[in-house]
Amino acid sequence: MAKHGKKYMEAIKKVDRDKVYEPKEALALVKEISVAKFDETVEAAFRLGIDTKKADQQVRGAVVLPHGTGKTKRVLVFAKGEKAKEAEAAGADFVGDEDLINKVAQGWFEFDVVVATPDMMGQVGRLGRTLGPKGLMPNPKTGTVTFEVAKAVNEIKAGKIEYRADKAGNVHAAIGKVSFPVEKLEENLLALAEALVKAKPAAAKGTYMKSVTVSSTMGPGVAVNAQRLSGR
Repeated sequence: MAKHGKKYMEAIKKVDRDKVYEPKEALALVKEISVAKFDETVEAAFRLGIDTKKADQQVRGAVVLPHGTGKTKRVLVFAKGEKAKEAEAAGADFVGDEDLINKVAQGWFEFDVVVATPDMMGQVGRLGRTLGPKGLMPNPKTGTVTFEVAKAVNEIKAGKIEYRADKAGNVHAAIGKVSFPVEKLEENLLALAEALVKAKPAAAKGTYMKSVTVSSTMGPGVAVNAQRLSGR
């Protein structure tokens, strides 16, 4: 078991392990027990009642957080012609076609999100082994394969995040920074929870949102009332 420092141990004493907190209360506690010297990221972890071995129970998508994550993402767009100009005008950090694909193929990764127009996917497809393991491959489900490149870039810059359930049915996502006011963190958490409820597979049986935990990068987890977040 990993050893935790004195500050972490002090912080964990303030968390009632037998209690499920209301969203605002949980986030206020996360802010209070943040011990790092840097502005930690606040993360939410959802445990979903889905069987990810089944193709009809995958949960994946994207949501624009009302207050962003506190981090501006570097956006790379694979496009040509007018669409490349649109992407540049919208504020994409890198825009290109063949040359940019080759640059990435050779191991360049100075970007956080990749958007591609559908007509580029034939060529972008060969980057599957490079981008796939890093979760950077453009995907229609998350709105990153689109001809509406300006809209895609604007949404990502405004705080759009992608979410995807792992093999165990868990979704982890950043919902802001410790320096955010509690109200903004709560609105971001509710927006993510709402998106997950909308993404519930029709084939999922039983309780869908089993548990929710919020934490800062270095801090202990705080359990949140999952029923409140699932709209029940």
